[in-house]
Amino acid sequence: MNRRRSAAAAITVVCALAVLASPVMMNGAYAAPGPDPSPAPSASAVAPPPVELPPGSTTGSGKKSLEDIRKEIEALYQKAASATDAYNLAEEETKKQSTEVIELAEDIVSGQLRIDELKKRAGAAARAQYRGGGLPPEAQLVLVDDPRLFLDAVGRIQQGQKATHDLIAELSRAQEDLKTYTADASTQWQRLEAGRVKKEKAKKEITKRIAAAEKLEASLEKDERARLARLESDAALKAQTAWLGSGALKDINRSSSARGKKAITFATEQIGKPYVWGAEGPDSYDCSGLTSRAWAAAGRPIPRTSQEQWRLLPRIDIKDMRPGDLIIYHQDASHVGMYIGDGAIVHSPRPGRNVTLAGAGSMRILGVVRPDK
Repeated sequence: MNRRRSAAAAITVVCALAVLASPVMMNGAYAAPGPDPSPAPSASAVAPPPVELPPGSTTGSGKKSLEDIRKEIEALYQKAASATDAYNLAEEETKKQSTEVIELAEDIVSGQLRIDELKKRAGAAARAQYRGGGLPPEAQLVLVDDPRLFLDAVGRIQQGQKATHDLIAELSRAQEDLKTYTADASTQWQRLEAGRVKKEKAKKEITKRIAAAEKLEASLEKDERARLARLESDAALKAQTAWLGSGALKDINRSSSARGKKAITFATEQIGKPYVWGAEGPDSYDCSGLTSRAWAAAGRPIPRTSQEQWRLLPRIDIKDMRPGDLIIYHQDASHVGMYIGDGAIVHSPRPGRNVTLAGAGSMRILGVVRPDK
């Protein structure tokens, strides 16, 4: 019953990420998509006119350019991603602590049963002495006349004394163990409750940030949203082009390991499935849900969250990156994608987007980790 209650208390983990664009092939390497070939002018050529926003979304004079809105939406999703990793970590800790609480509860039950058994044995010894007239064994020994019986009685008394001593010692140990189990269970329960509080706080923050981003985007007219999408693509393309041109990645087509190939196969098979924060498949994924499941499918379990992947997995230089490695993004390690070669990643971007390919340099790279190093 305790296991079922613990399982019922588990809450789905989450991860929300930054705004990204889908890739196209450019000069033999993947890059984020370029501007739409429509007659509308590129954002880099002509600055879009300011847009009047609804109350609550204004700053200064109450007007913002589409570029300002793009940056604000991106910032909101990144803040949501940071809160998401906090939620995910709290969820993982809650699962672990729930298991520990259950195990400690089982230890407490076992310890109490052991104490009850020892008390029964002690009671049986006391009743046996009562049936012997209530005299201690030493006093009964004095009354024995037969030398052989005397010697036999001495042996039995020594055995009985040892058994009594061992019984008392075992009972004391069992009682101390029970106290320890109880104290540990209380500590783990407090940690469990603290973890649940952290999850709820992070969940509220995630919901708040995502709702604000969606509201801001929904306040735009249809043509403004189309221009906003082009701005996002332009920004991703610019970052990807600069990254490829920097020479940070010396070889874009290194060979992956056997496990890396399996992880890539799994991840790319998920392309087109929707992003859902906290999802780990099979129908939807968040960013670290995708990478952790992909590597689990390759036979190498890794941490659930992008921040823990960055903290615990072996790090390598970007110039030595190979397909299957994980690229960690943003200063707080709140996003992750899997490098698949040719300058591209597969990742689950953010709410409203699907698992897709993108330029590996289209976002700010924090570093690279290799799960199978």
